[in-house]
Amino acid sequence: MKKLVIALMAIVVTSTAFAASLKVTVANTLGFDRNKEIVSVSMAVVKQKLGTDAKSFIVVDAKGNQVPYQVTANKLTLIFPATVKANGSAVYEIKAGTPEKFAVKTFGRFVPERKDDFAWENDRIAFRMYGPKLANENPSNGVDVWLKKTEALIVDKFYYNDLQKGIHYHVDHGEGIDCYKVAHTLGAGGIAPYTDSTLWVQNQYSTWKVIENGPLRTTFQLTYDSVKVGKTCLKEYYTVSIDAGSQLNKAVVSYVGKVPTGMKLAAGLFLHDKKGVSKIDAKAGCIGYGEVATSDAGVPAGRDYVGAVLGSGKMLSGKLQGDHVLAFANYKPGTKFTYYFGAGWSQWGFPNDQSWFDYLRDFSLKLQSPLKVTVK
Repeated sequence: MKKLVIALMAIVVTSTAFAASLKVTVANTLGFDRNKEIVSVSMAVVKQKLGTDAKSFIVVDAKGNQVPYQVTANKLTLIFPATVKANGSAVYEIKAGTPEKFAVKTFGRFVPERKDDFAWENDRIAFRMYGPKLANENPSNGVDVWLKKTEALIVDKFYYNDLQKGIHYHVDHGEGIDCYKVAHTLGAGGIAPYTDSTLWVQNQYSTWKVIENGPLRTTFQLTYDSVKVGKTCLKEYYTVSIDAGSQLNKAVVSYVGKVPTGMKLAAGLFLHDKKGVSKIDAKAGCIGYGEVATSDAGVPAGRDYVGAVLGSGKMLSGKLQGDHVLAFANYKPGTKFTYYFGAGWSQWGFPNDQSWFDYLRDFSLKLQSPLKVTVK
């Protein structure tokens, strides 16, 4: 009997060691609202508090509404979108339950049917990088943009319509358009080594790898096997993540090989005919550009915007050089450098040039003052 009582007590203690739920407080120290910004919680904490035997869980806001979430590919982090008022806080709860089915808001894939493009998108914007099959036509490590005015994912649809139906994405058919030319440039925020006043724009990527694919974050890695910098060749690893709701991608770049002494990095924006408006904000650590968007049929499509954010303190300087506006940063051999790049459209949230430049500045401020997450 004593052994039975002890065993029952052990079961009670074990079963009550786990919390019924976790309270997650998200605090915003900036003077403007943060809307649906992705925050993270350690999965180790979730498992420790809720119990490793929990088969599923849900995330809810203060009103009890479920919030979409994603467990990252390495299984170490839970991410979800948080909305927090200026100088305020918001409370979320993680608890056992069956998640609702939420829309997938990020996606990326290798596109062999279109000359080895690698294309990706979220609910705001879409991009692509050029692959090996395009080497003889348009070799470049620049970023191409597909402007969007729908939250729906359009990459697969645009490729299918273009290749199978002759409905070209260089014309706006109601959901978006590809009107930003790249050629042999850095396009919409690509990055390249910079030595002795020379910008070393590269050729197409060599290999690709998808690390995770939605619903709230898509991450992939491109490798460039032969990055020419003067008489030296380096290997580049370029890892990109896009989050739901963001106009900008996070990019992490590193080089393997004998890095030339004094080599800097330059993130750049292609200025096309140079009739647009560019801005260099060294204090905020960002560069931006806006111009008239025009379809291949010559039809005006508002204004398109591109930008890059290195962050306050990381950007050394910026300047106009040739057909680029550039932002410079130091690079230490053997390290990884992180910056952000992306685009916007006057028909999807940015009514004028200043609204785009403000977005880039505010994005930099968010990097300096990330949302503070506390778990209880």
